[in-house]
Amino acid sequence: MQVIIRPIQEADDAAVGKLIKNVLTEFKANKPGTAYFDESTNHLSILFKDSKSAYWVVEDQDRIIGGGGIFPTAGLPGATCELVKLYLYPEARGKGLGKALMDKCFEKAVEFGYKNIYLESMPELNQAVNMYEKMGFVHQCSALGDSGHFGCDIWMVKSLL
Repeated sequence: MQVIIRPIQEADDAAVGKLIKNVLTEFKANKPGTAYFDESTNHLSILFKDSKSAYWVVEDQDRIIGGGGIFPTAGLPGATCELVKLYLYPEARGKGLGKALMDKCFEKAVEFGYKNIYLESMPELNQAVNMYEKMGFVHQCSALGDSGHFGCDIWMVKSLL
C-alpha cells in the first residue's frame, strides 16, 4: 500500500459517494435516515467548503479507499462539531487508517476552536463503535443537533480538551 491522506477535491465526489454507499450496504445499514440517503453524499466536496469543516480522503495508488471529516452540524451545542462520513473499504481496515483519519479530524477541530466532537452511528457498525470507544468517545442518551439521521441510535461525544 502507498497510502496518502489528503483533503477532498471535487474530482473525488463520485468515488467517495460510492465508498459510503458500498460500506453501508456491506453492513446492511443502507436504510432511510442514514448517510446512504443524504443528497450531500454524492457531492461532499461542496458541503465541505464550509469554513469550519474539513474532509479527507485516503488514497492508495489513485484509488479512494476511505474518508472522514468534521462538520458544524446545525443545532449542536456551542464549540461542538460532528465527526462525519468516516468510512473505509475492507482492505483499508485494521491498518490504523481510521485512527489516522480521526487524529486529523481531532487536530483540525482543535484548530477551529471546537472543544467537543460528536458522532452518530448504529449497531450495524459495531466495529466502528468499538474504535470510537477506544478513541475516547463516550455514549450519550440522546441525539445532539439536527443531522437528520433518524436511522442512527448510537450517539457519542469526545472532549478535545
